[in-house]
Amino acid sequence: MANDSRNKRRLKRHLRIRKDLSGTPEKPRLCVFRSNKNISAQIIDDISKVTLCSASTLDKDLAGSIKYGGNKEAAKSVGLAIGKKAIEKGIKDVAFDRSGYIYFGRVKELAEGAREAGLNF
Repeated sequence: MANDSRNKRRLKRHLRIRKDLSGTPEKPRLCVFRSNKNISAQIIDDISKVTLCSASTLDKDLAGSIKYGGNKEAAKSVGLAIGKKAIEKGIKDVAFDRSGYIYFGRVKELAEGAREAGLNF
């Protein structure tokens, strides 16, 4: 029950944040989703409602090098992967949407990995 109410509070925070945060073609949104076993990130243009690129611990290219997707090392590798894919598509500036999660642990490692790859936010 405690996890259910925790997720409800996170979803309320997420909706409150998303009210003001939107991705544009010039500065798309880097959205993070975190579960107990995996983490994923997408770069989204909200105006045209298109996902420009994505990376996850479930991707075939990352799943071979990652033993467990629910730790900081996996999150950092997902951040590096999403950053590389974005740079290849010509995206340098993004708005970071942490989806109501606190900026700590795996979310922070994903953000640092994306910054190391060359993204600015």
